[in-house]
Amino acid sequence: MFALDVAAHTGPWRVRHPGEKALLALGLLGCAVALPTWPGAALAGTAAALLLVGPARVPVPVLLRAARVPALFIATSAVPLLVSVHSPTRLGWNPAGVGTAATTTGRAAAALLCLLLFSATTPLSDVLPRLVRLGVPAAVTEVAALTYRMLFLLVDSVRAVREAQAARLGYRTWRTAHRSLAGQAGAIFVRAFTRARRLEEGLAVRGYTGSLAVQVEVRRLSPAFVVASVALLASIVALTAVSGGLWR
Repeated sequence: MFALDVAAHTGPWRVRHPGEKALLALGLLGCAVALPTWPGAALAGTAAALLLVGPARVPVPVLLRAARVPALFIATSAVPLLVSVHSPTRLGWNPAGVGTAATTTGRAAAALLCLLLFSATTPLSDVLPRLVRLGVPAAVTEVAALTYRMLFLLVDSVRAVREAQAARLGYRTWRTAHRSLAGQAGAIFVRAFTRARRLEEGLAVRGYTGSLAVQVEVRRLSPAFVVASVALLASIVALTAVSGGLWR
């Protein structure tokens, strides 16, 4: 499993109802997106970060590892805002874009922390069955669940093939590495289709009729958690309004 999934399954918030965590995380996400970057999005991102390393007890290395690729995407997306095109062959510094880049980067970083708050505390297996109760078509949730499962199988296959190639000195030189990568892609492609065919045959043997019924563990909503979440969201909005940022 990925480190983020391990944290979601083993964290102290694992026993909480997904609706509680969705209210908190998605509410903070709404504040980060809808409120001004300062102080609204900054407060939402800070609150999400403190909740992650505090009550949720998600290890900081896990958060950094999960956020590194989105953070790189955010950073590279902000670079064009700092550049102006003077001619087809000349680029220059754009002083007017510094504020826009800072605002965009801050809002995106806050939104990323809010999403990590939900994904690092809520396993997907707790969310998908409850989405059906909310009216999401069962076919959509089942495809998502199967894709989620196949993702782990694909990663395991990549790791196994790579270890086998490394044991045979497949990455000794650049030439052998390129040859090994090509062989790895072909082997993974064949394995993926083979596993998909086995999965389809297994479902057919078990009488699959278009619905995968699973037992959902009953979890009660915590009124205290809901009230505290609403109070936190209201305080962020109130502080933003008091500072004058809400009316700019």
